[in-house]
Amino acid sequence: MPHFPINHPARPFYRALSGLIGLYILVFGVWGTVLTLGDPLFARNGNWALGLRTNLAFSLVSVVFGAVLIIGASRRGNLGHYMNLTAGVVFLTTSILMMSVLQTPANFLNFSMSTVVVSMLFGLVLLGTGLYDKVGPPEHAEAERNRRYHPVAEIHRRR
Repeated sequence: MPHFPINHPARPFYRALSGLIGLYILVFGVWGTVLTLGDPLFARNGNWALGLRTNLAFSLVSVVFGAVLIIGASRRGNLGHYMNLTAGVVFLTTSILMMSVLQTPANFLNFSMSTVVVSMLFGLVLLGTGLYDKVGPPEHAEAERNRRYHPVAEIHRRR
């Protein structure tokens, strides 16, 4: 069982960080949709939005994904925690898969290397925010703290 910190003091900062990433993705998606509106869904031309290459399909997916991240960051419960963990894994997996097909016709989302790097960074940040924004009752947070700072554990740390 993973031992995520519960009620971490920096939780509002992590939620704001994931919300800013969601806002960037949403703005990128809207801007990319406006730029590529007349193009085919999976066009591979040179449309760039906010420093990233895009096509209509990638822009539409970004609008949905950005809105989902903003919704997750605005919730007080653990929905944002699970959404950030999932989004981090999705971003990392997508960036690795798209990097492997970057110079092939299988690059249907029109990724460039800058898009891969940004997706990896966003994936790592979202995964990190997902690790520290879990919410729980004060009793669970206290039990987690006691398990972490148990006297037996302190003896082993001193050696």
